[in-house]
Amino acid sequence: MDTKHDNALAHTLVGIPGPVPPSGVIHVAIPHTSRFTVVGNHLAQHAELSLVAIGVGVHIQSLPAGAEIGIKTLAARFPEGEAKIARALRELKAHGYLHRSRVRLTKGRVGTRTVFCNQPGAVPVAPVVGPAPAPALVREHIRVPVPAPVPEPTAVPVRTAVPEPTAVPVAFPVQEPIRAPEPTSVPEAPHGPVRLPSRAAPKQPRRPLPHPHALTPELRQASSAFLADLRRHAEELVLSEQDVEELVPGVAAWLERDATTDAIRHALTADLPKPLKHPARLLKHRLTALLPPPLPRIRDLAPPLRAPVTPFQTCDGCERAFRSPHPGHCRDCRAQHREAA
Repeated sequence: MDTKHDNALAHTLVGIPGPVPPSGVIHVAIPHTSRFTVVGNHLAQHAELSLVAIGVGVHIQSLPAGAEIGIKTLAARFPEGEAKIARALRELKAHGYLHRSRVRLTKGRVGTRTVFCNQPGAVPVAPVVGPAPAPALVREHIRVPVPAPVPEPTAVPVRTAVPEPTAVPVAFPVQEPIRAPEPTSVPEAPHGPVRLPSRAAPKQPRRPLPHPHALTPELRQASSAFLADLRRHAEELVLSEQDVEELVPGVAAWLERDATTDAIRHALTADLPKPLKHPARLLKHRLTALLPPPLPRIRDLAPPLRAPVTPFQTCDGCERAFRSPHPGHCRDCRAQHREAA
């Protein structure tokens, strides 16, 4: 079978001005009239930056002033994780593209001002030590307009429709700036691994409502009457019949542990919040969290008995003191008597 040739590619190569290289990439450069960003070859072809750092730098340069460029913001935008993005930001900071400085905000707060330079070293960026003019400008993306640098002899030329000395037009979508109500500080770690914020510990499950060992009819009747009577002592504690049925085991558990009705009423009605939206939930929480332990037995309160102390005795032979419940000889004298015998 004959091999099919791509005629569209051949027609495209014919329309490219200038000689076509025999191998390698072939640039089809179309002039941009809107939505493009000029990126210098010193960043796009940096010899020491990683590919992730170059991509992050180009993305930051394409963003408008004031856009968020924190680690979590970039990690939510791209598939790379927070560790890779943090490493890329450190590389950009080490090579002078990214500058961060601490600023003092109002009410004693501290924020971070981020400055991105499209040509490192062209304009010195001094750290900001005074208070920021407004909280919305704490983390802003600042572009410093500088003239295009003179191309170096060793720079690799890039074929573009609009020739420029050292810049290649690269089109990136312009995102709307996302402003947060308060600045989020970016962790600064010039050396060593980046410490990511630990995730919040999972919430502990709520404890169930206590139940008595045996919910007798007497306990149920007393608990129901107690819960229905609470609105006489606190107008906020108006319970429905279903709420009373659900809270009866909790009150019965208190009564089973010999708690008086006055003590239970004081624990449930003291320091009620204003306004009280959910009375049944509050009572359930207090019956569970403030449940007293069972009363100890009388013998448990008695002091522990001390072990009997063996009295001192005087040896009948050498008159030395030794401990023994009965008078007689000490250990040495008893050994001598056994040897003599």
